[in-house]
Amino acid sequence: MPAGRPRDGARRSAGRRPSAVAHRLVAHRLVAHGLVAHGVVALALVAGCSPDAPAPTAPTASPTPSAPGPTSTAATPAAQPDASPVRDVPTVTVASVQDVATGLDAPWGLAFLPDGRALVTLRDAAGLVLVGGDGSLTDVTGPGADEIADATVARGEGGLLGVAVVPGAAPSGPVDVVVYLTSRQDNRVLRATLDGATLGPTRVLLEGVPKGSNHNGGRLAFGPDGYLYVTTGDTYTTSLAPDPGSLGGKVLRVTADGAPAPGNPDPASPVWTRGHRNVQGIGWAPDGRAFAAEFGQDTWDELNVLHAGADHGWPEVEGQGGAGQGFVDPVAVWATSDASPSGLAVTDEGVYLAGLRGRTLWRVPLRPVDPATLDDPAADASGVGTPQALLAGEHGRLRAVEVAPDGSLWVLTNNTDGRGDPVPGDDRVLRVTVRDD
Repeated sequence: MPAGRPRDGARRSAGRRPSAVAHRLVAHRLVAHGLVAHGVVALALVAGCSPDAPAPTAPTASPTPSAPGPTSTAATPAAQPDASPVRDVPTVTVASVQDVATGLDAPWGLAFLPDGRALVTLRDAAGLVLVGGDGSLTDVTGPGADEIADATVARGEGGLLGVAVVPGAAPSGPVDVVVYLTSRQDNRVLRATLDGATLGPTRVLLEGVPKGSNHNGGRLAFGPDGYLYVTTGDTYTTSLAPDPGSLGGKVLRVTADGAPAPGNPDPASPVWTRGHRNVQGIGWAPDGRAFAAEFGQDTWDELNVLHAGADHGWPEVEGQGGAGQGFVDPVAVWATSDASPSGLAVTDEGVYLAGLRGRTLWRVPLRPVDPATLDDPAADASGVGTPQALLAGEHGRLRAVEVAPDGSLWVLTNNTDGRGDPVPGDDRVLRVTVRDD
């Protein structure tokens, strides 16, 4: 099978094995956390400029061919008196861009604390930094920070990667956080308590995830069901992806203590979905749909909708065309030179994907869907519109994007990760606002 290109956001090219019957996605309806103002979304990015491949001049991603999405008339039938939590906004315009913070070294993961500050991981330095809305940067110290630095082996795409905040903390005071790191033995998830800028001792939540110089996955996010979702890569061993006995090439779903979450396809396993090459982005729409961004190999990058127990086809299929073999097709694909999508964020009107090689913030518009079809993979493609390129070539390699408490999106870029072309001030946090067209 083709080895693929050794880069973040490499596209998938091999195929997927037929999957077992997709299980029902146990996802509660997302309330959108009150983060998105109607008609305006604000985005913040950690950015830096990179002149590698030319940025696409026009969107080249395309949604999976499907029946037309719901029209405004179909979205408000008499049988559904309540408005859909999803707004149909085909395109947006970037209204403003401004710096929040600069000088970050290869940032990778980003999560907001209850007090509004952002916790950012530094992949190669194996450190954590608190970023304030005023641009202040505070290093996280303490026994947990030391343990993470000692345990992390930064090589290639490995290092200190994802971070997430355990739900339920008070607006002020200590909060539990989880991080994903590459160790000498494996990729693993650790949990610790953050009090101010001091991180307490860590404990292992999940271990045994295959590691490699590339394709380590690494994104962490708590879903609307309260469980922790962990994205992993195939580490260039493609046979891991379809193997239900391996944690590689999967999306995993566990409790906040690391046990397989109730409702998983196999009650004894953390595996939620399989057949993935390298997933580095995950997020949920207000109606409960779970989206995941995935690097392809040589042909197609993907945006997928996740369904419990589904096989997304790697290494048998790259991009679309696997549904007839029992796989779940992506709802949007990009040429490998245009995206390399890493982190993603979902608002009430779109899925925003941070593009590395493509140096673009891609937006895939959401469309309202019939709630009765949410568990039907065949209906997934009707729930998205035509992808739109934003900030193409303006800020270099984009690594992560998250919705901030004020409704803005913060995006991390990776121009200092060895593959970009940094300029003074990289990597930085930018605040970007967009408006509906």
